[in-house]
Amino acid sequence: METRPLSPQPPGVPRWVAMFREPSSGTWRLGAESPDRSPVLYAIGEMAQVMRARGDEVTVALWGPRDGAWHRFDASVTVTGPAEPPPPASPAAQEPTRLAERMHDRRHQVLMAGLSKAGLYDLAPDDVTAVQTLVDRLDEATLRRVAHWMAAAGTGR
Repeated sequence: METRPLSPQPPGVPRWVAMFREPSSGTWRLGAESPDRSPVLYAIGEMAQVMRARGDEVTVALWGPRDGAWHRFDASVTVTGPAEPPPPASPAAQEPTRLAERMHDRRHQVLMAGLSKAGLYDLAPDDVTAVQTLVDRLDEATLRRVAHWMAAAGTGR
């Protein structure tokens, strides 16, 4: 059974805080803080991508308020090594027209926005591959509908 090192409780009044473990020194550092949870979750995803790109192990602890006191929440981010790049596009898509490229980028942006609203900020390599597959295979209207479902699930509607 793998055990994750425990993060120290952040100082000060309870708020949303992301604590990152420095792999080289084994110490914890404050990575992001906010009175709201969403910006901290977004920061966790962004910082995890940067750390993976450097080849670092990502270990993060999410602290927040519960009943006026500090509480450690599950951040579910512990990954070793860099993220795998997405597979190359099909030969037919290697030379897209400018419009096709813009539409592909737009579909990707729509799907990422839906994932973000659903609370999924940090994508594992398998998730990146799944996003790329959806973007390549679905038309924009279908992709927008999927993104809408994710956003609705994230808000509890």
